[in-house]
Amino acid sequence: MAKRKKKPAPRPRAAEKLAAPTDSYADERFGVLELRGAMTPKTRLAYADIGGVREDAWQRQVEFLFERLVVRWTIHDLPIERQKELLARLRVATSDERAWIRTVLRAHLVENFPEMQTP
Repeated sequence: MAKRKKKPAPRPRAAEKLAAPTDSYADERFGVLELRGAMTPKTRLAYADIGGVREDAWQRQVEFLFERLVVRWTIHDLPIERQKELLARLRVATSDERAWIRTVLRAHLVENFPEMQTP
């Protein structure tokens, strides 16, 4: 008698998947950044491994955190949600926008991930 194979459990639909909580940080000039409130242990280790010259390291840390945590950046009521578009927007950001992003990322880390070093 042949054995029947068990059917794999159905995958949850996109609407049913769990989503990490988010926090929004707003500024009149720079818009609203929405950041994830959860980070995997593997991502935390990868962040801790970023090294190099001090100037270079903190810039890479900011970009790393931006890539992993930012869900949406709304500027003048126009949301940017795709990862490539978010990174492209970060790379053309003014020095004032970058300073604000660093401040937001630091505050978010202190609030949600106090064990992690801020850039």
